[in-house]
Amino acid sequence: MFVYSLKASTIKFFGAICVAMAALITLIVFVPIYDGGDMPTGADASINYTKIKDNAARRDFLGQFGWETSEKELEAIEISIPREFDSVMSEYNEIQKRQGLDLQKYKGKTVQRYTYEIKNYEGYDGTVYANLIVYKNRVIGGDICTADVSGFIRGFEK
Repeated sequence: MFVYSLKASTIKFFGAICVAMAALITLIVFVPIYDGGDMPTGADASINYTKIKDNAARRDFLGQFGWETSEKELEAIEISIPREFDSVMSEYNEIQKRQGLDLQKYKGKTVQRYTYEIKNYEGYDGTVYANLIVYKNRVIGGDICTADVSGFIRGFEK
């Protein structure tokens, strides 16, 4: 016959192990997988979307696409990505998706938008702007556009 006795401290120890394992399993199941986030899906591997910390980094980001910009941003404001996309925001997000970005995962977040004047846009006589949407030093969206009624809005690619 084999007799084994358990002390209260042994039961507490195994209880703590079971709680820790349950917490670990819950984290594995419910926390989304982090993919590194260095580059948007489908984006050109040579474009760096991260480490956008200051004016020089934002201008360098636009320079990767061949854009020459004003020395300083024309506007730097905080905006909120809506929790629910209306038809206008859905259409804007389609532009983002075509350039490998997606604003869906930033719904409800407060982000920075920086606006620069583009100096080398060919084939258009009016003023052209670049908008960068930045969250935690990472470009998450943006466009090249005009403010004219008959203007345009498009992705970063030249």
